[in-house]
Amino acid sequence: MNIEHTACSKAHMAMQDTLMVVGGKWKLVLLSILMTGGKKRFRELSREAGISPRILSKELQELEMNELVSRTVCHTRPVTVEYAITPYCETLLEVITAMNKWGRQHREHITGRSRVTEKAS
Repeated sequence: MNIEHTACSKAHMAMQDTLMVVGGKWKLVLLSILMTGGKKRFRELSREAGISPRILSKELQELEMNELVSRTVCHTRPVTVEYAITPYCETLLEVITAMNKWGRQHREHITGRSRVTEKAS
């Protein structure tokens, strides 16, 4: 195996590792909400993200397991739980910002192309 192939394989593994941690439909959305809005309670996150409580619970457990989100039980009546990003999660800020920017550009690109196609029909 040559050095170039080894470097390429390592790059692919790094990308797979990243996608294992933040991939899927909801994780980056949840992290983005917590990064911009600060601490959120479970129901606030569910409402803001438009995600069912069952799926939200699973996603938050995985984010907590990967040390991207912290879970704090508040001793109130009834008991409430708050979620926040961890300092380690802040290392993803540049990635999430870049993805947000690209997503907006892509939506404009596709939407603009759709309008041109409709006019031609």
